[in-house]
Amino acid sequence: MDRQVRTGAIEMTAAMLISGTIGLFVLASHQPVINVVFWRCAIGAVCLALACGYLGHLRRGILTGRRLAVAIAGGMAIVANWILLFAAYPLASISIATTVYNTQPFMLLGLGALFLGERITATKLFWLTLSFVGMVAIVQAGPGGGGSEYALGIVLALGAAFFYALAAIAAKGLKGTPPHLIALVQVCTGAVLLAPFADFSEMPATTSAWSSIVALGVVHTGLMYVLLYGAIQKLPTHITGALSFLYPVVAIATDHIAFGHALEPVQVAGAAVILLAAMGMNLGWSPGRLLRRATPVSR
Repeated sequence: MDRQVRTGAIEMTAAMLISGTIGLFVLASHQPVINVVFWRCAIGAVCLALACGYLGHLRRGILTGRRLAVAIAGGMAIVANWILLFAAYPLASISIATTVYNTQPFMLLGLGALFLGERITATKLFWLTLSFVGMVAIVQAGPGGGGSEYALGIVLALGAAFFYALAAIAAKGLKGTPPHLIALVQVCTGAVLLAPFADFSEMPATTSAWSSIVALGVVHTGLMYVLLYGAIQKLPTHITGALSFLYPVVAIATDHIAFGHALEPVQVAGAAVILLAAMGMNLGWSPGRLLRRATPVSR
């Protein structure tokens, strides 16, 4: 492994470890979801503006009017994604919400076929079906055979995945634009959109709550995006895809350690199936080859 790839792997690992603890800080802030997302955007915007300035991305001419409009549209989708995902945490648990959220590749598959004319192959359909099976297992394993709050949490997490996929579609139209600058436009969009709806009369009441809010803006937005995009620029796609699955694993571990939430056996199986399907989709695995490797050769 050469030095650049090694550095990228360290950056990607750090970014995923940080991402996996987002749910902990969201719940520890004890703030309404709109407030959490607003402060994340506002504080993150300051951090990303400093990063963009340092990298020379604030020059005129980098963003055309059309690219700015696409970036703003992507920012609106990202904001909706955060609101829905954060709202899902207390309803379905961080573990389940994060696992369901990792159906994003399949949302992107459908949107790509619908808007970009991308073909859905038999292999992609296999992984999509497998993911659906895992989803059914998770939903059926909820309290009381589902439970209204639990079911709502699942729906919100699926909605978050959908809006993330919309943001990814928007990003496809921004090739060549510095990713740190795209992220800056997105969080600025979020801060402007949410400012009228944030409840400034209900500010964090404790040092711990403020620390959680600041951490979400500085660490989970500013630092995480810098690490993530730095890694993406250095790593081959297959390594980026493989390391991205540290995120749900860390989220599940964090949920268990911090809140004592342990998944039921059926939920563990469903989560494993969804993550396997998402990994197979992202890494371009062949189901036939995977089955052959899993089947012992008789002698």
